[in-house]
Amino acid sequence: MDLQLTGKIALIVASSKGLGKAIAKQLAEEGCDVMLTSRSAGQLAVARQHLLPSAKGRVECCPCDITNLDDIQRLVAETRERLGPVDILINNASAINLTRTEETPAKRFDLMFDVNVRGTFLTSQAAIPFLRDSAEAGRNPHILNLSPPLSMKPKWFKNHVAYTMAKYGMSMCVLGMSEEFKRDGIAVNALWPRTAIDTAALQMIPGVDTAACRTPEILSDSAYIILNRNSKECTGNFFVDDEVLASEGITDL
Repeated sequence: MDLQLTGKIALIVASSKGLGKAIAKQLAEEGCDVMLTSRSAGQLAVARQHLLPSAKGRVECCPCDITNLDDIQRLVAETRERLGPVDILINNASAINLTRTEETPAKRFDLMFDVNVRGTFLTSQAAIPFLRDSAEAGRNPHILNLSPPLSMKPKWFKNHVAYTMAKYGMSMCVLGMSEEFKRDGIAVNALWPRTAIDTAALQMIPGVDTAACRTPEILSDSAYIILNRNSKECTGNFFVDDEVLASEGITDL
């Protein structure tokens, strides 16, 4: 990898904890200027203090409700004002509800689609003008969605239809936007873990053995590799974490 992240501006949605925070830490340590965001101002402040000691780039934070269009537009504008125009957008915000059809309340259905699909689409939409400028300046712009490879096999749907549809909505953004913005030189890719990742959200799901899960750093290492790839050549991919690491010779997980 001959590209570098030093001095790039990264906006990471849902980055006060878990996967988003791990990716933010990795990028900040590599010299990125990072904007943290989540709904909780208190959690953001704690996350920022955790990242600062090892950060080589600037770390800012901005509370944002990803279901609110005004908040999204303000977030992108504040990132531009406080750090600079966005070069990297990580769409990590996700609502999860692993319930079968009859056990899925309408409010949970709506929340998953508001956060996962609508939030990803509108945040990407708001960032595109800056990412296009980034491409014109040769700064290697990327959108990376934390979402799964698209597969129409019923086994991925049968136990949680609503959740799978919502996550696939994020992946369909990758499918369409990667082709739409290919000529602009903006990479749009997806990244998904091979196994469950030990996060606070997963710990809230009954029956999950977190001792058998991998750590968030596997995702952050994978994201770092992807974001260093040439945005004009690496787009439209549905990456799986261990495959990304293996492509760089990292197999001891």
